[in-house]
Amino acid sequence: MRRTVVFSHGKDSSPHSRKIIALTETARGEGYEVLAVDYRGIESPKARITRLVDACKDVQGDLVLVGSSLGGYVSLAAAPTLHARGVFLMAPAIYFDQLVPLRDRSIDCPFTIVHGWRDDVVPYADSLRLALEYRATLHLVDSDHQLHSHLRMIRFYFEHFLIGLDLPRDLQ
Repeated sequence: MRRTVVFSHGKDSSPHSRKIIALTETARGEGYEVLAVDYRGIESPKARITRLVDACKDVQGDLVLVGSSLGGYVSLAAAPTLHARGVFLMAPAIYFDQLVPLRDRSIDCPFTIVHGWRDDVVPYADSLRLALEYRATLHLVDSDHQLHSHLRMIRFYFEHFLIGLDLPRDLQ
């Protein structure tokens, strides 16, 4: 079966960010094809969600969404529409006033969050709130918003997440 990881970068980032490059290796190592959506020049979160849905319209098989910061919001918001198999989030911007709140209990696939204790852009408490609401896995690391100091550990968490998606539901 075909499997694809689709990356969504943050507001001021690009599809060639350090995190996307690092996690691309991990995804390919687990047998996934990779797509990184380019949102540069698109300010509207709604327009970014539309771009993600359009980018995934021809993807066949299992789809795993990966998002960082605003890309985390975009990935979670699009996950139900795209019938994502799973979502991996890094410092997701979820509870900002300018973002339309996610529909209650709308996320129907497994997801994992990695967030830095020292994040001064998106409070780690937002990820804790999201993890509590959905009983999602949350990894808090001693890093800032970019999480660059923990890329090796994030790759490990991501690999663990992808392997877990392959396990039967009762073993997850």
